[in-house]
Amino acid sequence: MSEASLKPYQSEYIDLALQWDILRFGGPFTLKSGRKSPYFFNAGLFNSGLKLQKMAECYANRIVDSGVEFDVLFGPAYKGIPLVAATALALAKNHGRDVAFCFNRKEAKTHGEGGNLVGAPLKGRVLVVDDVITAGTAINEAVDIINAQPDAKLIGVVIALDRQERASEDTQESAIMQVEKRLGIKVYSVVTLDQIIKHMEQTRGDAARADIESMQEYRKRYGCA
Repeated sequence: MSEASLKPYQSEYIDLALQWDILRFGGPFTLKSGRKSPYFFNAGLFNSGLKLQKMAECYANRIVDSGVEFDVLFGPAYKGIPLVAATALALAKNHGRDVAFCFNRKEAKTHGEGGNLVGAPLKGRVLVVDDVITAGTAINEAVDIINAQPDAKLIGVVIALDRQERASEDTQESAIMQVEKRLGIKVYSVVTLDQIIKHMEQTRGDAARADIESMQEYRKRYGCA
């Protein structure tokens, strides 16, 4: 599959993100990096039963497409908790794969079973399910949790979108590239910015020309190698 080629589930994912204003235009939107972006993707707005179901189905499809082999899914608190549970449901319902999943508490429980992990044992090959990777800070917390388990090994991360932009002005690498290199893993995004641009060109054309061109200009200015 070429970088910008699209599977049907990815096309649906982009269409729904546009329909539900999860992918929005009309900025500029100020990012954590301080850059002014013409678009903003807010995965937190997958915030109803139907929206979460559709998002999880796309995550599950991406996982199956990737061919990645794992033993347990891990969802970092807090956004990763509903994502990992819903993705496990989607894998079972749509792909016949009953996979174990686990998530963490921000504060360790001091009564009952105790600890800060909930769900299946965190062991074997661990695939993290999260929304985005920006500076890589959140994934560092997940890595620390996984590394603290003697029988667990991080093998990959699945996220909602790869913005394909440089992590800083003095590098040609994105935050995702830096995470992959530093941890020796693969990051799987449901879609990339290039795929969004291609899909909007094919389905919306002149009606979205200004938005398409603004994304292309942003990609040209801040895009990673």
